[in-house]
Amino acid sequence: MATDFGYNLWFLVILNSAIFIVFAFSFVKPKTKLDWRAFGVFAAFVIALFTEMYGFPLTIYFLSGWLSSLFPNLNLLTHNSGHLWQDLMGWQGDPHLSPLHLLSNVLIAAGFILLYQAWRVLYAAQTEHRLAVTGIYARLRHPQYLGFLTIMFGFLLQWPTLLTLIMFPILVVVYHRLARREEKDMAAEFGEAYLSYARNVPGFIPRFGKNKGVPRVHGGTDQPQ
Repeated sequence: MATDFGYNLWFLVILNSAIFIVFAFSFVKPKTKLDWRAFGVFAAFVIALFTEMYGFPLTIYFLSGWLSSLFPNLNLLTHNSGHLWQDLMGWQGDPHLSPLHLLSNVLIAAGFILLYQAWRVLYAAQTEHRLAVTGIYARLRHPQYLGFLTIMFGFLLQWPTLLTLIMFPILVVVYHRLARREEKDMAAEFGEAYLSYARNVPGFIPRFGKNKGVPRVHGGTDQPQ
């Protein structure tokens, strides 16, 4: 496929994948097996995404056959046609300025900000070997996992592919299981101190407004053991 159409640009696949993976790595700094699993599934999602964004448009190739009569732009196999929501919703103009694309940029940025805010609190807690309960950890127990999911969902709004659409719900389950496994480890190590924290702070959906009260105890979530 000619590079004139915005594909077969494998250098950009490698470059963009590396940028996002390294950027995320700088925030989470995985150490344990659970950390590496969480980071690994995120890296796999990113590589799959940019492979279709700049390498080969597998999704457009499959869909162009049976949807071309309804959406002629799918037959063009251009880079802009990869913005599937633009064509499927019949929007005109620059796809980079569409409502979903702009929202995706906000979500991706918010995900990285969440990772950064989580790591700031977590690093301090790890240093003192105590539970991370301040900042974003006063609102939810697994901000890093939520940050990864927010970034991936943002990418789905920007550039959906068959592979990433299949991967995303699987990754939600993976992160949920990792969180539950991590919570068991925390409960085993810190006992009632962690259980008290878990009873007051939700896992993935932040609680806004007045908290019930977060105990000042030792322990932590989303952190190496």
